[in-house]
Amino acid sequence: MMRLPRLPILLPPRGAVLGALCALYLLPGLIGHDPWKGDDATHFGVAYSMLDGGHWLIPRLAGEPWLDSPPLFHWIAAVLAKVIGLVLPLHDAARLATGLFAGIMIACLWAAARRFIGQEAARGAVLVALGCLGLLVHAHEFQPAIVHLAATAALYWGLALLPEQPRRGGALAGAALGLGFLAVGLPVLITLGPLLLLLPLIWSRLRTSQGAHGMLAALAVAAPLILIWPLTLYLKDPAAFAAWWTRELAGLKPGSNVPLSLWNFLQLLSWFAWPALPLAAWTLWKERRRLIEPRTLIPLTSFVVLLAVQSVFSEPRSLNALPLLPPLILLAAPATLSLRRGAANAFDWFGMMTFSLLAGLIWLGWAAMVFGVPPQIAKNMVRQVPGFVAHFMPIAFAVSLALTFAWLWLIFASPRSPQRGTMHWAAGVTLCWGLLMALWLPWVNYDRSYRHVAASLKAALPAERGCIAGRGLGSTQRAAFHYFAGIQTARDGSRAAAQCRLYLVQGTAQKEAPPSGSGWRKIWEGSRPSDRSERFRLYARP
Repeated sequence: MMRLPRLPILLPPRGAVLGALCALYLLPGLIGHDPWKGDDATHFGVAYSMLDGGHWLIPRLAGEPWLDSPPLFHWIAAVLAKVIGLVLPLHDAARLATGLFAGIMIACLWAAARRFIGQEAARGAVLVALGCLGLLVHAHEFQPAIVHLAATAALYWGLALLPEQPRRGGALAGAALGLGFLAVGLPVLITLGPLLLLLPLIWSRLRTSQGAHGMLAALAVAAPLILIWPLTLYLKDPAAFAAWWTRELAGLKPGSNVPLSLWNFLQLLSWFAWPALPLAAWTLWKERRRLIEPRTLIPLTSFVVLLAVQSVFSEPRSLNALPLLPPLILLAAPATLSLRRGAANAFDWFGMMTFSLLAGLIWLGWAAMVFGVPPQIAKNMVRQVPGFVAHFMPIAFAVSLALTFAWLWLIFASPRSPQRGTMHWAAGVTLCWGLLMALWLPWVNYDRSYRHVAASLKAALPAERGCIAGRGLGSTQRAAFHYFAGIQTARDGSRAAAQCRLYLVQGTAQKEAPPSGSGWRKIWEGSRPSDRSERFRLYARP
């Protein structure tokens, strides 16, 4: 029986090989598609408004102030769009900001694990991060929550450096806190700030002169970064500052049922944080007599603080669970080296079987879309996204075939290693995400994009259109129509809207609600082909 040649790499991968795996994970899904319904379109719309209208200090969305968060993430996205937009579409270039911060998170987790635990565990931390199911989609959509993760990971790295390099570690921790606030706002301060306050009480090495110097350095760096944008906003536009601050404080209102929220977060984490959660649990069991060591104490304390804060102030949904991943990943890193042989083999076998089966299903769905075989699956695909016509794309096919053969070679020829199961899990996630983005991306993009409905709306506009009033439009829709059709609507009920001769209404397919007053006639109606409830109608009057 012929045996496959062994991989010319070591497990876990290191250096350029580990970097290439991270690139294969991060890049697919960042480029090659329109802004999608949801956070992706909304936050791109904020960055696009910076480029289109120059609204850098006070972010705007389709002409209206948008003060949901400070603007650092959108600044960076707009700069990337301006520079890289010369070779990529603006939305693709801007979305690279998400990949940048996801890469920073992974790099900082590697650096923190290397300091706390060692080189081998640091590679394990990277593999666990790549394998986390909950991170996958959010690490490829346009939204600033990824900065929260990067700030948390950078804070861990700074804390790891504090005992030996107090000024450098403190400056890094302070920069993480300050820059995180500039992108996300108060959620970063209330989740990461308590960790800095608690650690000197429970970690003796910070109750020294060097520890005090490090904490002072953190404060000296964080304070100006935290204050610079709010102070500038207050001086330039006190009303906008008041609106932003009111919104920030409103986010600190405790929920009505904290125990239920806590339980729902734990239930969410059971799959969202896989495989970090069970690996972290194994680390805590194995290190139960050494929980005061920094490598366990810091991420464990951070996770408890984060879980408590999120349970009190946030709804238990996936975006709010994201900040819980970095401490779990850091806790899981030692377990990649210490799992018992039976558990390690079971984890390895489960990963190989799961992702091999999933990859096969992705190929089957692609064959149904392109060739109509099997016919029942092809009918289901058409029913899900009416109007989509798939085409055979040689480059996407070749890339997908290469990924599939690389996966088969990996699972059959990889050498034995304590981290073999973690490596296979990370590679399996990367494989399936790569296959989805190569083979299914046109189908998903057709379903999630507003490009076609915006183009149809733009074509229906009169030559002398003037202003357009809007009612019921969500932030996603306003951002998409601004980008694809150059349409900015005046909000219903405003003085500007009363002067408009065109009226765009977002409603449902079942119920039509024309604008109040006489003389309005419907001149256009449209929706995304796959959306059976959302419907847009344009009315005009003489």
